[in-house]
Amino acid sequence: MQRQLKDYLIISLKGLAMGAADAVPGVSGGTIAFISGIYEELIATISGINLSLFKTLKSEGFSAFWTQLNGNFILALLSGIVVSFISFMRVAKYLLEHHPIYIWSFFFGLIIASIFFVGKQIERWNIAAILSLIIGAVLAYYITTLPSLNSSENPWFLFLAGAIAICAMILPGISGSFILLILGAYKTLSDALHDFDVKKIILFVSGALVGLLSFSHLLKWLFKHYHNITLAVLTGFIFGSLNKVWPWKLTTTVLEKETGRILPFSEVSELGTLSIFEQHTQVTEVYKTVVERSTFPAVYADMNQIDAHLIPAIGLMIAGFLTIFILEKVGTKRS
Repeated sequence: MQRQLKDYLIISLKGLAMGAADAVPGVSGGTIAFISGIYEELIATISGINLSLFKTLKSEGFSAFWTQLNGNFILALLSGIVVSFISFMRVAKYLLEHHPIYIWSFFFGLIIASIFFVGKQIERWNIAAILSLIIGAVLAYYITTLPSLNSSENPWFLFLAGAIAICAMILPGISGSFILLILGAYKTLSDALHDFDVKKIILFVSGALVGLLSFSHLLKWLFKHYHNITLAVLTGFIFGSLNKVWPWKLTTTVLEKETGRILPFSEVSELGTLSIFEQHTQVTEVYKTVVERSTFPAVYADMNQIDAHLIPAIGLMIAGFLTIFILEKVGTKRS
């Protein structure tokens, strides 16, 4: 069935949701694509970008080239992703610094619902599927516990970071922004977008294109030959990523930016007399969080002598949960 303008507007809205998710270190735009019913079309479209497209352009003209490319779909989706990612990255940065419990609560609810909706696509629950789910969950959880690396301004580093992060961005459950954080490239990219550093942005985008075109072929092959197993692994990825988006975390290790020293948070004496929000600002400006651990809301409140904001956090979890239901309903109608 041929798509109408309103269908492409819906795809752009899905792109907006994907971009907003990818801007937060811990949430995957691939999850949004999967839930909203465009994931396999997205993978097939990306993997279809090859030399035959240019042969079509030369022999049959632009119209045939655009149709083979699925250009309207790409244009509608990318316009939403790019606009949302660039604009929401600044908003996400503010929320993560000043209202971390609120933003993490919303995305925690979103991911809880995602586990259900991705998991229900698994057609056969057998030993292989269960083992694949467990392996995916353990791997994703392990990734969430990795410490962040130092930032690097090396051009090839930013190119490589783009190639690796884009693979995560199209995988449900694995956040591209979180991979950037682990690699030490999140701040570099965030600053480049804020300062409109065209050279750094082009390097990152170039790496992302190389990674995207390569990884999409692997995903397409996996879906074609091991559809059930692939879905089980992706469900495990999403489940394992919950540790990263748990709203109540305690910083255990920091890096002193000026000297490069790794210090236990408890030994940074000047932070002890500050409020939790002042501490976060100080960590952002002078130190860099290297390791965090999830804890209970009551422990978080007791350790920091502040309100855990449990009631609004639960409300935002429910809002995130319901958001996935809406996206899934829209995806079912339009797919």
